[in-house]
Amino acid sequence: MFLTPSRRRAAVGLAGAAALVLSMAACGEKKDETTPGAGGSAAASVSSDSALADKVPAAIKADGKLTVGTDSTYAPSEFLDTDGKTVVGFDVDLFNAVAGKLGLKAEFQSAKFDDVIPGVQSGKYEVGVSSFTINDDRKKQALMVSYFSAGTQWAAKKGSTINPDDACGKKVAVQTGTVQETDDLPVRQKACKDAGKPEIKVDSYQAQSDATAAVISGKDDAMLADSPVCAYAVKQTNGQLDLVGQIYDSAPYGYVVKSDQQALAEAIRDAVKALIADGTYKTILAKWGVDAGALSTDPAINP
Repeated sequence: MFLTPSRRRAAVGLAGAAALVLSMAACGEKKDETTPGAGGSAAASVSSDSALADKVPAAIKADGKLTVGTDSTYAPSEFLDTDGKTVVGFDVDLFNAVAGKLGLKAEFQSAKFDDVIPGVQSGKYEVGVSSFTINDDRKKQALMVSYFSAGTQWAAKKGSTINPDDACGKKVAVQTGTVQETDDLPVRQKACKDAGKPEIKVDSYQAQSDATAAVISGKDDAMLADSPVCAYAVKQTNGQLDLVGQIYDSAPYGYVVKSDQQALAEAIRDAVKALIADGTYKTILAKWGVDAGALSTDPAINP
């Protein structure tokens, strides 16, 4: 048995419900009518906290908004709604609530996952919100504020006998740039090679929805992604996929803030604390069925 020391989404993600539905059109699947959407978000009822708003840097407070970079292909975290334009998801609802506590509005802009952190570093985005797992490499690039916890999970077609701990010779789908691709699978590849077994064939996709579709179609034998992403994929594919094995390598997600924006990072951290205290945090996670990932410790900067 060889579990890896990886920490998920260097990227994370399944494509959104809308993207996933499109990717499965040939299979005749329809969106689950009970899928949570943007409407009725608890974020809409969040009122500004003047003490927290006072912590926001003046330059940001002046225009009243936070420009947010996100890879909108990772349901249920962040994905495009049925209009093909509006970004929705639990990450979106939660950060909208964070912004509301700070007296601001969040403006989400879709980007490739690999481009979000560089976009924060360059000033294109003031915050990156895209299910980023906090790890040492990222903490060297930016400030990261913890707000959620997730692990890696595998999924395969219903009835599959694939074993995540011995997937040698199998075709495995993964999203490009995720920790599953960069950290997890290379360790498994080496284990196969050391054991004299065929290597895992890794198929990398820009969008998690494409990775999911590849497993549904039978092109690939399995996929691995963040635990909430795989669980949501199973639900949205109406029984075509099953979760395989146990969740492992749990670690926190973090909001990404430019390294020289300590005050903004602190304001965001304190807003998350306030949402936990008043119950909004739990309400939003429960709405999306991801409350198992609620933080068990206080949010922190570069924990």
